[in-house]
Amino acid sequence: MSLLTRLSENPVLKPDSQIPWMASAAFNGCVVKDGRTFHLVYRAVSAPGEFDGVYMERSTIGYAESADGVHFHGHRQLIAPQEEWERYGCEDPRVTEIDGSFYIFYTALGTYPFSAEGIKVAVAVTKDFKTIEERRLVTPFNAKAMVLFPEKIHGKYAVLFTMHTDMPPARICVALAGRIEDLWSHSFWRRWSDSLNEHILYLQRSEKDHVEVGAPPVLTRNGWLIIYSYIQNYFSPPPVFGIEAVLVHRRNPLRILGRSHTPLMTPEFEYEKYGKVPNIVFPTGALVHRGQLRVYYGAADTTCCVATAPVVSIAQIVRGTKKPEADLHRFSGNPIIVPEPLHAWEAKAAFNPAAIYLGGKVHIVYRASSEDNTSVFGYASSKDGFSVDERLSDPIYAPRADFEAKKVPNGNSGCEDPRITKIGNTLYMCYTAFNGVEPPRVALTSISVDDFLAHRWNWTDPQLISPPGVDDKDAALFPKKIGGKFVILHRLGVSIWIDFVDRLTFGESKWLKGKILMNPRTGIADSSKIGIAGPPIATRRGWLLLYHGVARKDHDYRVKAVLLDLKDPTRVLARTQAPILAPEMSYEIEGQVNNVVFPCGSVVIRGRLFVYYGTADSRIGVATMRLRSLLDRLEREKVK
Repeated sequence: MSLLTRLSENPVLKPDSQIPWMASAAFNGCVVKDGRTFHLVYRAVSAPGEFDGVYMERSTIGYAESADGVHFHGHRQLIAPQEEWERYGCEDPRVTEIDGSFYIFYTALGTYPFSAEGIKVAVAVTKDFKTIEERRLVTPFNAKAMVLFPEKIHGKYAVLFTMHTDMPPARICVALAGRIEDLWSHSFWRRWSDSLNEHILYLQRSEKDHVEVGAPPVLTRNGWLIIYSYIQNYFSPPPVFGIEAVLVHRRNPLRILGRSHTPLMTPEFEYEKYGKVPNIVFPTGALVHRGQLRVYYGAADTTCCVATAPVVSIAQIVRGTKKPEADLHRFSGNPIIVPEPLHAWEAKAAFNPAAIYLGGKVHIVYRASSEDNTSVFGYASSKDGFSVDERLSDPIYAPRADFEAKKVPNGNSGCEDPRITKIGNTLYMCYTAFNGVEPPRVALTSISVDDFLAHRWNWTDPQLISPPGVDDKDAALFPKKIGGKFVILHRLGVSIWIDFVDRLTFGESKWLKGKILMNPRTGIADSSKIGIAGPPIATRRGWLLLYHGVARKDHDYRVKAVLLDLKDPTRVLARTQAPILAPEMSYEIEGQVNNVVFPCGSVVIRGRLFVYYGTADSRIGVATMRLRSLLDRLEREKVK
């Protein structure tokens, strides 16, 4: 999910073909509030033409104002190339008010073709956004994205900027100046550079990534909140542009108090995916209005947009003192099921549980593993959804067919990762059948509800339902027919597939397939592969489906959610961007497979969603949340 909610008015600023200087693009805006007026400065890109002997689209800085910070009017060109060091363009302004003046820092392009030595920071000073009183070249070296803190720190003016943006590795740096004029003094920067390593704010997680300052800092009760651009895989394309945040100490902006570990937002909406440069969200402005943090960002280098969130929540999330709204909350007694060394069949691991609510209690059917790596299914139940009241000493389901019999001594084999669906008076169980030699396949069996509740394990003979020679798993049935057909979800390759079948009989030329329902998404922590958690749950707003996503970068398993149309489940209505559960606890981080949370079943009890999940392929935990909170969250993230 995006922790920031996009405004329905987006984009709030667009190019205008009738205005030559902003005919191609109008983006990367920054807003400052003065009394009742919101002042917007932004990068405008002209229609192609000849400028200073070069045929090009040239960037200048536009201005507009607003009474609400969303609907802007009075567009006019505020800053255009005037000096030699900006002759080929003025880009990406950031504005701050201090000492009764507005300081607009921007990127000045002094050479063409563009090169690092000609890309520097400049500043323009105004008191009324009508007259530019002063204009200066700030940095003598390659730099971009300078922002001025709106308050002095220890009696000094403080700026944050990206140094050597075009001469990587780039570094986000802090500079403190006793006089504002020092910021455009070459001697000041020469002295500052002598101790460069003392001024770096370290935010880059990988040498493949790129960071750049975003918006001017926002003061919160917890410290300075800084919204910045974090670009994953910048040096190993395709890059993934994201908006992140860091909280720094009020009196020491180099002291990090907390930071986001996943993007607050990545390109998802059409106006962010398509434009002059596709798949970009780039923050350049932020302010707090009536308790809401507003982030102004450029979308696809074409338009300017706004996204919001309660500033207190973002600050707390960044600092790690509050979980995002509508995340799953772990039971304090986790793990609720652990391996039982007295039972050989579950001595090594007990994990990846299916769950179904029948007869006033939760029935948990879980994957258990012996020391020789044979998987079977065990049974436990809980009246309150948390504490296990009953756990059987023998497995309720074990390998019975050749396609799940062990072919390699001590190799993985058996029945894995069950999902249970009730249709009428029958429980259908899909699971992964594996013999250690052939690719894993989806198997299907069933049992009557009466036999299941009476612990009479009269399962029907299992049948393979996915095609031979293909790695297929993570399957479950919908709990009702749709259009007179059974509906089955499964994971073929790296994507979630959906299939509609007349009968649950397979074999020969009839195998599970269908079409792709959802693909992995680049840069959103499910970029490697995705698979369903448990069967979908019917709600008034749509089918709620939890799924796991695996990131290409770190291979962690995280839980996310999607909402499907009730009548046509091939229609994805909404899909969370950030996870609702990610490996954090020691029992989720360390085990047979580290950093895994893997649900196979969920139930709803009195309006609360209970999610049962495997932890690090070793134990079982449960996490809960209000169902309505998750549905509200999905409502905010509806696919446009």
